[in-house]
Amino acid sequence: MQDPETLLQKAVKDHQTVLPDGTVLMDLIDGVQCHETKNIITGNGMTTEIFRHDWALHGLAIQHMVHVSFRPGGLSAWHLHTRQTDHIFCTAGSLRLVLFDDRPGSPTRGRLNIFHLSRMRPTLLVLPPHIWHGIQNLEAAESSFINFFDQQFCYEDPDDWRLPQDTDAIPYRFVP
Repeated sequence: MQDPETLLQKAVKDHQTVLPDGTVLMDLIDGVQCHETKNIITGNGMTTEIFRHDWALHGLAIQHMVHVSFRPGGLSAWHLHTRQTDHIFCTAGSLRLVLFDDRPGSPTRGRLNIFHLSRMRPTLLVLPPHIWHGIQNLEAAESSFINFFDQQFCYEDPDDWRLPQDTDAIPYRFVP
């Protein structure tokens, strides 16, 4: 057995990840916005605001909304839009959302952001166009999210671009 001080000398100290008021500290990819909301406990359950115009997350009107359910362990990676802005809000379960910035000229090009989303800490994430993203269900049960967009889905010309989940072009690997 090794001396505990020797192990401590090899350890890496954690850095601050949250402020005393609960605000999560993260260097966000340029243009990504994160708005944590509150669960409001009521006499008959819980109410959570998902979106309010006065949050001023951006000036774009919402044009289309979808509800997505993931089977246990489900994964959708990697995905990008060239025109539309995503607004992602977890409605059930736990999800890992990973973002990667590969935009030429972006001050955060090459940066990853990793979010763990759930109903326990409701958060609305706004992803601008050209941000690669992958999302994974972390639960042994179904998880789901709402995604609303500033543009309607165009059936004739989908604004959807994909890479395989194991691409070497993005420095992240999803694990089961």
